[in-house]
Amino acid sequence: MSSSPLAAPLDVELRPDRPAILHVEGPPDAASWAAEHRESLRAQVTEHGALVVRGLNLREAAQVGAVFTGLAGGLMPEREAFAPREAHGPGLYSSTTWPANQPMCMHHELSYTLEVPGLMLFACLTAPEQGGATAVADAEQVLQALPAGLTERFEREGWLLTRTYNDEIGASLGESFGTDDRTEIERYCRDHAIEFTWQPDGSLHTEQRRSAVVRHPLTGRRCWFNQIAFLNEWTLDPEVREYMVDVYGEDGLPFNTRYGDGSPIGEDVVRLLNTTYEAHTRREPWQAGDLMLVDNIRTAHSREAFTGERQVLVGMAEPRRLADGRPTPEASRR
Repeated sequence: MSSSPLAAPLDVELRPDRPAILHVEGPPDAASWAAEHRESLRAQVTEHGALVVRGLNLREAAQVGAVFTGLAGGLMPEREAFAPREAHGPGLYSSTTWPANQPMCMHHELSYTLEVPGLMLFACLTAPEQGGATAVADAEQVLQALPAGLTERFEREGWLLTRTYNDEIGASLGESFGTDDRTEIERYCRDHAIEFTWQPDGSLHTEQRRSAVVRHPLTGRRCWFNQIAFLNEWTLDPEVREYMVDVYGEDGLPFNTRYGDGSPIGEDVVRLLNTTYEAHTRREPWQAGDLMLVDNIRTAHSREAFTGERQVLVGMAEPRRLADGRPTPEASRR
């Protein structure tokens, strides 16, 4: 165990299998403490990609909102959500609604949007009995570990996200776009480089091509930044995938990913991506009252399966429109 000099005299615990952890002695006003130490905390996130702060004794949504605001300023409203969340205040949400027994594999939040959150903030109000960690993985290391031929193809072509909105699975149109008005949805899609088609039954099908590898806006380092594995059909539980394909068809799945040229991504590739993430995963079980900060571009995060009640609040901040967030003709010719 060692301590980083950037946040001295804060005691930051560093271990290879865990995110950096900062232990504090329960300040009487967590929001004031967070605002006072904002620069030191953010320096730790820049250095390590993620930071757990333990000892703030966060207990309620209003307190969490004040801490998040003190650390990040204004919080982002979520757009293009893939699953519902419960709002607890402006930009303050519950974790994504997802079955407790199904893990959410590694991903970068909203990596398919044109304006991505640079910072993710998490606060645990109720820790699960078992499991449920928000694990992290370094996107620079993942990129270096993946086969060069695979990453070169994705860097050249980008990746394609396809979505078909329905009333049964995933976020509704209103939850995803903030409105049910067709004209407004179409305007949003045009403004955000999303191709769209209204189906005969009234459902909406969209496609958007995004970069799979980007340079970090602060460090300039190349990061594997996408949700190729997370939103792919082969990451689903086999029985769930079989059911969804049977009900919606291969081209009508609520969400799926492809190579940038539209070709399907094989099960072997998705398995390789998830295995590589797992080899670079760091995890620390939640304790009630914990705060966690994650550099969303450098660091992927997941949610592991759990038992018992789990309440984690989420905020997104520092919107960034990445210069290389979309594949370019120049990249395609490389």
